[in-house]
Amino acid sequence: MITLESVAKHYGEAVAVDGISLTADAQQTTVLIGPSGSGKSTLLRLMIGLIRPDAGTVRIGGETLTAATIQSLRHRMGYVIQEGGLFPHLTGRRNAALLAHHLGWSDARIDDRIAELTDLVQLHPDRLSQYPDELSGGQRQRVSLMRALMLDPDVLLLDEPLGALDPMIRADLQDDLRAIFRRLGKTVVLVTHDIGEAGYFGDHVVLLRAGTVEQRGTMQTLVHDPASEFVASFIQAQRAPLEHLGD
Repeated sequence: MITLESVAKHYGEAVAVDGISLTADAQQTTVLIGPSGSGKSTLLRLMIGLIRPDAGTVRIGGETLTAATIQSLRHRMGYVIQEGGLFPHLTGRRNAALLAHHLGWSDARIDDRIAELTDLVQLHPDRLSQYPDELSGGQRQRVSLMRALMLDPDVLLLDEPLGALDPMIRADLQDDLRAIFRRLGKTVVLVTHDIGEAGYFGDHVVLLRAGTVEQRGTMQTLVHDPASEFVASFIQAQRAPLEHLGD
């Protein structure tokens, strides 16, 4: 479980997160959606400790994220960003095993875990000998997911993981990711700007606006019982273009 209590983050005069309190339940997928600048990615970076809040508290599994606990808590969290964020000078395998090597895992233990993860993310083992620029976008994201899962973390944080992919690859990865989430039972927080993707993944959806929570609940609640005109407008603006053909 991830808990944020009255968390705020400012950059000079700009307010990125304005006193947000929310909970990401254990073994559930919580999706953060909202327009650009609403605070989605900032919240994810606060959860993993890449930035520190100006006010409020972040707790991971009941333990407060502080300077003293940040390293141990990060080992309990996997983090995936758009386009993978892989190191270009390392092969897929070296990228996936980077933290395990850092922590002194044996070669045999790494080999076993790599074998488990290639099967899980449905990546052909031969691809791991290639460098990121030799892999497709979808393959890079699968390697990035392997890296995030290498230590078998309790929490998985994903920041627009499919945003840079073409629609067909994105659809395939959506299916695979949802199957992985359900199989592993991790606490997942996923950032997306796509309302359809939010509904596909989210057990719980949080719609943000200007650093605050505009509405939270199931996607059905947001669609059928919007809490404000902004919520209704945000959802209406993302209607599929094909829906307009009969208008």
